[in-house]
Amino acid sequence: MALESNGRKQRGLKRLIHSFRYAWEGFKYTLKNEQNMLVHLLVALFVIIAGWFFQISILEWLICLLFMGLVIGTELINTSIEAVVDLVSPEKNVLAKIAKDTAAGAVMVEAFFASVSGMIIFIPKIIEMFIQ
Repeated sequence: MALESNGRKQRGLKRLIHSFRYAWEGFKYTLKNEQNMLVHLLVALFVIIAGWFFQISILEWLICLLFMGLVIGTELINTSIEAVVDLVSPEKNVLAKIAKDTAAGAVMVEAFFASVSGMIIFIPKIIEMFIQ
């Protein structure tokens, strides 16, 4: 980390561009190495297609996009927590297990509430489609 003489991080376009490159690398790593990330992205694609098909409202889009971002973002955080735990505790350790399990639990909670919200939005539209 490059610091200025006053102890602050340096700023600038080059540093900003690099930060986006590093973020993209982290996303690609997670997609390549974490099976659940692929599942989350496929579900998000399905929700986008369903939202377009059912012409959901702006508010419903916002809810869907919020939950997609939360689930995918939480999966990225989970992956980073797992990597740090593996770095500092390569051998089996009860506290390492707790850290990894609770991070995975956070993703599960996000995915659960995203699923319930999706059902609240889409089930009435599916039923309406079959009634008409």
